Amino acid sequence: MRLNLVLELLDVPGQLLDALDPIGKLGANIVAVIHQRDVKTERGTIPVHISVEGDRETLKRVLKSIEEMDIQIIEVDGVVKKEKITTILIGNIIDKDLKETIKVLNSIKGVRVADLNLKMSDNPEESASRIVIEADYGIKNELMRNINEYGKSKGFLVINEI
Repeated sequence: MRLNLVLELLDVPGQLLDALDPIGKLGANIVAVIHQRDVKTERGTIPVHISVEGDRETLKRVLKSIEEMDIQIIEVDGVVKKEKITTILIGNIIDKDLKETIKVLNSIKGVRVADLNLKMSDNPEESASRIVIEADYGIKNELMRNINEYGKSKGFLVINEI
């Protein structure tokens, strides 16, 4: 079985070697590595394309090992992995339309509201909602700007994750 990965690595000596190390140690075979240092992500990291062969269980262990090393896997076999982003909106979200808020967030390309918790208060202005959003990898900063702008337009206090 072959698995094509795109990893996001810091541009520092040893990062590529560290990422490749568990592949051989766990019994998988490296078929190809494409490492272009002049191509950077919006985070200033380098995407590295790696093709790996092995049986299903070995490849699962390889993926788990890479993730445990805090190396971002941004794509697996052409499927972009998602990032989870949590934001809190404080204010009169019920009267200012919770349904519209979800619709606006879901209308952003590559974004889906995955979970929402609502804390209602006797004072509607002190109500809060915690929203967990799944977004395509790499659009987090743009999404946070959109959430801040939307929250400001509705008069919400917006608390985004760091």
